[in-house]
Amino acid sequence: MTIVSHGSALGAVFNANATFAIVTHSNPDGDTIGSALALAEVLNRLGNRAKVLIPNMYPGFLAWLPGIGDAIVFDKQPRIAKETIQEARYIVSVDHNALSRSGNIHEDLLKSAAIRIMIDHHIDPDLEAYDLSYWDVNVSSTAELVYRLIVELGYADLISLQVAENLFVGVMTDTGSFKYSIRNATTFRVAAALIERGVDGERLNRLIYDTFSENRLRLLGFSILERMMVLPQYKTAIISLSLTDLKDFGYQIGDTEGLSNYPLSMQHINLAVLVTERKDQIRLSFRSKGKFSANELARQHFEGGGHPNAAGGTSKISLEETMNKLLAILPQYAEQLDYVYQ
Repeated sequence: MTIVSHGSALGAVFNANATFAIVTHSNPDGDTIGSALALAEVLNRLGNRAKVLIPNMYPGFLAWLPGIGDAIVFDKQPRIAKETIQEARYIVSVDHNALSRSGNIHEDLLKSAAIRIMIDHHIDPDLEAYDLSYWDVNVSSTAELVYRLIVELGYADLISLQVAENLFVGVMTDTGSFKYSIRNATTFRVAAALIERGVDGERLNRLIYDTFSENRLRLLGFSILERMMVLPQYKTAIISLSLTDLKDFGYQIGDTEGLSNYPLSMQHINLAVLVTERKDQIRLSFRSKGKFSANELARQHFEGGGHPNAAGGTSKISLEETMNKLLAILPQYAEQLDYVYQ
């Protein structure tokens, strides 16, 4: 399903000569940050005053993104972040479909009298929370959606190399280097158009994916060798990591990025789950292939959601209790998981 009815209204917004707070989701990835930075540059070049707000620190492999040095990280600059929200005429949520996904910025967003805009590609959006929406689940990424919006509104000439690099990173990371979440040929057309703007795809791939520290690579090996549970009866594999495990490998933000995808590389595994213990909660990352809905599993049992084949959730109980809950849930999905993916 696609909502495009607000596209023309966003044209007036882009030319409003106004203040914007462009908000990413918490635990930010390449798509939400790339989309936000690209959108901010276009808005600023149109005469607006747009700032990017990031709830918590981003992974180190995104630290080179053009314009990220001007972004405001709430955890590090809470006063400036709050002032930016208070001064904003428009608040734009990129790559998330509910205000709660903005983490520690959530409460300040609820208090704001600004006009709320959502630009996103996730299913089941909270449309009532927004005044304007530009939403399409049939695109690879929010970055692809931002590119389409910019072109539709007639601002293609404002796609500088910096904008193009940010958008390319968004598409590339949300498709796992163009391996999944590609529903039509348009994704490749967008990538080609960005390359025509000067993007060096090989360089960007290297900056994102060839930046492992020794500790991160060793954590990957440990996770698969020591912490992966394979459940062939449910065609499922689970990796669980405790706080101690993460500490032992000098965990840095982003070190578990992509880890949930590795078990899916096995034959006859249709669901992979990464369970990581944090100080205040347990995080779960669900990945599936084929027809099984990772989103439904996350929404029904772990207060989460996302895409049909990629979703996240949280748990407030202990790591052991969360694992027991997950293992108790799987039997009810045994029949749904029993298929051959081709």
